[in-house]
Amino acid sequence: MKITVFAAGSRGDIQPCVVLCQGLRQAGYRVRLAAPKDFADFARQNDVDFYPLRGDVQQIMAGDTGRNFMESGGANPVRSIGAVRKMIAPVVNQMAEDAYAACRDAQAIICLAVFSAFGKSISEKLDIPIINLEPTPLLPTRAFPAPSWPIQRDLGGFHNYLSGMAMLLVVWQWYRPFVNDFRKSLGLSTYTFAGFYRAFRSTPMVSAYSPSIISHPDDWPDSVHVTGNLFLDTTAVWRPPPELEAFLEAGSPPVYIGFGSMAGRSPERLAGLVLEALARSGQRGVLLTGWGGLRTEKTPEHVFVLDAAPHAWLFPRMSAVVHHGGAGTTAEGLRAGVPSIIIPFVLDQPFWGARIEALGLGPEPIPQKKLTAGRLANAITIAVSDLNMKQRALSYGAAIRAENGTGSAVNVIKQYLGEPGPIKKAVYP
Repeated sequence: MKITVFAAGSRGDIQPCVVLCQGLRQAGYRVRLAAPKDFADFARQNDVDFYPLRGDVQQIMAGDTGRNFMESGGANPVRSIGAVRKMIAPVVNQMAEDAYAACRDAQAIICLAVFSAFGKSISEKLDIPIINLEPTPLLPTRAFPAPSWPIQRDLGGFHNYLSGMAMLLVVWQWYRPFVNDFRKSLGLSTYTFAGFYRAFRSTPMVSAYSPSIISHPDDWPDSVHVTGNLFLDTTAVWRPPPELEAFLEAGSPPVYIGFGSMAGRSPERLAGLVLEALARSGQRGVLLTGWGGLRTEKTPEHVFVLDAAPHAWLFPRMSAVVHHGGAGTTAEGLRAGVPSIIIPFVLDQPFWGARIEALGLGPEPIPQKKLTAGRLANAITIAVSDLNMKQRALSYGAAIRAENGTGSAVNVIKQYLGEPGPIKKAVYP
């Protein structure tokens, strides 16, 4: 059986799809990843068959439109509609057309859930089954507020469920005109939100996060499967530079600080604030610049600067990790068993920050708009000195390391698509 996995976004969105492709291939499926062309080398390095989609998402996020969105456009759900449409308009239709081409000879499609309206359109046109994959919860529930909803306090089941419906409507509005243009090009009828919601809720979902962090809510359908994280382990082949090894051996475990693609419009200012916070807290630090461009010209001796390093190797060697709260980075911090300090910028990041705090695995998150050197220094001090927090982080880390998210996800997919071989009739609507 040949499966196409369709995804777009940042490294945090693509990486779990790469891991799933590896797991499916090892299980005997023929699998191809269809993702933006700037991830071709990443897929190749991990021995994943790749179909390039037009459009460079990282370039968009690093440009003025992307940086404006990271600083302000994602904080207000209604305002985010126009911001996202402006950001994706140059590439989204091209990506959808290329994704369709990548699926023409496939017998099933696995789609990153946020793009499920496009994926469902492809599966409908080609008459092949679809399974969604999510790194962050998207279905409404009474159990917790929706990721990306401005209020991340639990105000009760009614509020939580309404927030979920509201955010799903926002996601639909991000893509609505592009989805319906795409559907028209395929000769399909246009979608309404009601049609999108019914299709989304009835499509099987691989929820790639730890059940110890988010368990399956009672009001989700049984077709949603919380499998555990899809971790990419490259520690066996990655070798740290000798200078990094020497730095780690020269003193106490440092604090990791990195924001991936989220440096915003003033990466130099953010870097300066980070260095001041480390100095105030008296901690050594490892600063990961990331492709968002976190920049520092002068680095003190107690700070080591890296362009990139596998989180799976680096995080267990830290005393705490400071980051933006993306789903993938949050999961790596949890797996490492060290306290996390979340500096959320946009979208689901405040959700993960609130989850970390609620579980006692890190101090209160600091929204990037309210970030100061003093507040960050105080959070770092708490994270490295609170013995209860450190013990809880160790306990949760052990539980997450015991999970087999990739194996569980592959078993779920087998449940719906059958063992590798000729396609079986789908067993769901």
